[in-house]
Amino acid sequence: MPRPLKRRFVDGSPIATAFKPAGVPVRGLAAVELRFDELEALRLADLKGLYQEEAAKQMGISRATFGRVLDGAHQKIADALLNGKMLLFKGGNIEKPKTRVYTCMDCGHQFLIPFGMERPQLCTVCQSYRIRQKIEQDVPRGVCRGSGRRRWRGGRRF
Repeated sequence: MPRPLKRRFVDGSPIATAFKPAGVPVRGLAAVELRFDELEALRLADLKGLYQEEAAKQMGISRATFGRVLDGAHQKIADALLNGKMLLFKGGNIEKPKTRVYTCMDCGHQFLIPFGMERPQLCTVCQSYRIRQKIEQDVPRGVCRGSGRRRWRGGRRF
């Protein structure tokens, strides 16, 4: 029995769910499925120009696996372009990256950094070194941390 696929971190989703040749009705088209992790590999390597090592780290997979995913995506796109097939974007073993929130203690600027990325050293707004990670206990005053149920007092909700 093969090992289960590791979840790959994908940042966002495409605007469209399909891409087809112009002037050809969908009924007569063969389709090639491009998984979301393959689309993310294309975005990181080809669009953003990242090296495979860095792109693999962002997706949470090894560099060799990233190379295989990228090669598969290139083959599917070449097949669709050269043979006039429709590309469908769907599926894959993906997960949206969880982010951490850092706040500059001087100007209040907030940074959303995905897990796996390094902590910011300087604030991009005021160049301060006083950056602190916001944790779940940092809830503003007046916000209930309870179960979310509303309580009744004297016939009124509060």
